[in-house]
Amino acid sequence: MKALNCGNFGELCRHYGISRKTGYKWRERFVSHGLEGLHEHSRRPQSHAHQLGEDIVCQMVRLKHAHPHWGPRKIRELYRRAHRGVEPPSESSFKRVLEKAGLTEPRKRRLARQSGRLAQGVKAQAPNEVWSVDFKGWWHDSSGRRIEPLTVRDEHSRMILELRAVPDARTETVRACFERLFENHGLPAAIRSDNGPPFASPNGLHGLSRLSAWWLALGINLERSRPGCPQDNGAHERMHLDVRRELQAGRIGRSQETFDEWRHEFNTQRPHEALGMATPAEIYTPSARAYEGTPEELDYQGMETRRVKPSGCIKFRRQLVPISSSLAGWDVALGTWAGDCIELWFASLLLGHMHPETLSFLPIRATTAASATGPLAASATLQRPKGRHTPASDHPTETHTNL
Repeated sequence: MKALNCGNFGELCRHYGISRKTGYKWRERFVSHGLEGLHEHSRRPQSHAHQLGEDIVCQMVRLKHAHPHWGPRKIRELYRRAHRGVEPPSESSFKRVLEKAGLTEPRKRRLARQSGRLAQGVKAQAPNEVWSVDFKGWWHDSSGRRIEPLTVRDEHSRMILELRAVPDARTETVRACFERLFENHGLPAAIRSDNGPPFASPNGLHGLSRLSAWWLALGINLERSRPGCPQDNGAHERMHLDVRRELQAGRIGRSQETFDEWRHEFNTQRPHEALGMATPAEIYTPSARAYEGTPEELDYQGMETRRVKPSGCIKFRRQLVPISSSLAGWDVALGTWAGDCIELWFASLLLGHMHPETLSFLPIRATTAASATGPLAASATLQRPKGRHTPASDHPTETHTNL
C-alpha cells in the first residue's frame, strides 16, 4: 500500500533493496489484479508448435510436400502469401512441425576457407550488371539419352533467364541462345563464366573464344572464374544443386516445357532470403541497353585498323603477324606507341604490343588485359549494324603464335 501513496517511489525501492523497474512492475500488477497479481507468473511460453491447430499443421505439411527441397523459411513465406493479413506461426514453429513430420534434413556444413578474387571482382548491385552462364553437369534421362542443360542467370536478382537442354555445346548453338536472350532482355554489362569452351579457349589469346570475342564486340565485359575454382561462381552452382535435386533426380529428358515450367516456378514463386524473401521476378527488370544485332565493324574512333584473317593473322607492312584465330573476321586497332611497340586493341580490350621492326606480337598478362583502360577502352563504341557479321568458320583449336 505504501507504493500507492509514496511521494518518493525511488527511495521506497531502495529501502526494500529492489530496482525501480521491479517496483513499478509489482505495483502495476497489484493495481490491475489485486493480491492475485502478486503471485509469480508461469514462465511457460504462451504459444508452442504443439498447440497449433490441426488445420494449420496440415497446411504446413501440404506446402512442404509440394516443395520438398525448400526450407522452413521459404515454406513460411508461402504460407504468409496464402493468408494475407494473418500473422503466420513463427519460423521456429514451422521448423519444429516439419522436423516432427520427418520432412527436414540436417544441413551439411563445410569449414569456411580463404579464397582468392577474380581479376575484376565485379559484384552486381543491380539487374543486368552481371549475368552468369554455365552448363549443368550432364545426366541420362529414362531412355538413356545424355542431357546437359545450358543455364543463364542474372546475378543480382537470381532470375534464371535460360534453362535449355541444347543439342550440343558448339559455339553456334550457344550463340543462338544468347541472341534470343539479348533480344528479350537487352544486353548485360558483363558475363561471368568458367574457363571452358565455348565460353573461353584454353589455347586462345587471353582465353578468348569466338563466343567471348562476340560478347566483347557487343560491348559486354568478361568476368572469368579461376581455373578449378567453382566457388568463384558459387551462387550459380547453388542453383545447379536445385536443378539436380528437382529435375536431374527425376531423369527429366529434353522436355523444354518441363524446364520452362520449373524455371517459371523458380522465378515467380520461390522466395529468396538474399532478396528479403522476394522472388527473382519481383526484382528483375530488362536491360536499358537494347540489342541491335551484331555490328559489321567496330568504331575505333579514327584509329588505324587491321582485319584478322581466318588464319588468325593480321597484315602489317605486307607481312603476316599471328594474333589469334578466335578474332578471325573482326578488326583490331593499332593504338598508341609504348616505347618501341604499338598497342593492339580489340573492342575495349588491350591485347598486347606489336614490335613494328621484328613483327612480333607480345600479349600482356591476362590479369592486366581484363582491367585495361585507355583511350579506346573509354571511347570505343559500336557502329549500328549494316548486316549480320559472319566470323570465319570454326577451327578445331583457337590459338595464337608469336613470331
